[in-house]
Amino acid sequence: MIKVSRNDKICTWTLSAKPCNEIGLDLTKAFEKEIAALKSNLPKVLVVNSAIEGGFCAGANLRELYQEMLKKDKEVATEELRRFLDRIHKIMNTLDTLPCATIGVVHGVCFGGGFELALTLDVLVAESSARFCFPELRLGLIPGFGGIPRLNREVGNAVIRDLLLTGRSLNAKKAHDLGLVSQVVADGRGIDIAMKMAHQMQRIDAHVVARSKAFMKPLPLLELDREKQQFIEMFQSPSVIEGLKKFIENEGIRPYLA
Repeated sequence: MIKVSRNDKICTWTLSAKPCNEIGLDLTKAFEKEIAALKSNLPKVLVVNSAIEGGFCAGANLRELYQEMLKKDKEVATEELRRFLDRIHKIMNTLDTLPCATIGVVHGVCFGGGFELALTLDVLVAESSARFCFPELRLGLIPGFGGIPRLNREVGNAVIRDLLLTGRSLNAKKAHDLGLVSQVVADGRGIDIAMKMAHQMQRIDAHVVARSKAFMKPLPLLELDREKQQFIEMFQSPSVIEGLKKFIENEGIRPYLA
């Protein structure tokens, strides 16, 4: 699910979970495993990209979440959802605060939880096909993996309101104009540009990078906890359960592939 390659200074994670790197239990375990390995042998730079043709990541595995909710009574399901979100937030917070430089290479869909994953990384290189979106409000939810506080840290609340209340996506150029991505490059060129950038980054002293990141990227812990609690409460509503049911039973083109 995560193909890892590295030399002494640069580590690359290539996400390869079909159909589009949806974040469920299996990918969560893979992230936890690779984060543990990363901590034991920290590189100078981490590069995260996707081998899936459709995009970087289509978000949470909603089918899995919905099916798990149906199997259990409300109290048990809520507690399991909370534990899952705690694991996801630990992954996201760890990536956000790694004491090394991180680069994301984004192409195609970068929706929901995938957008939230991208927002944990220091620098984003977007291929021209990249599209960023939070479609959760269409299902009666807000982002639950830390998207609102992290996006607010990067671009401000007005952009968040636009994205959430309209459900529309940002293309690579608009994301660059807003300052979300560092560079927009031709399709297929993202990893090459990211590796050139990584080789520049690796020359900087590791202690300088760690101290600079701690200053430049404060972790909004209070807001992250509030968002998580809101997501858990909203997930219990009958309208959300019905919306998820319609979503996963839809045999047509998924919204993130439209």
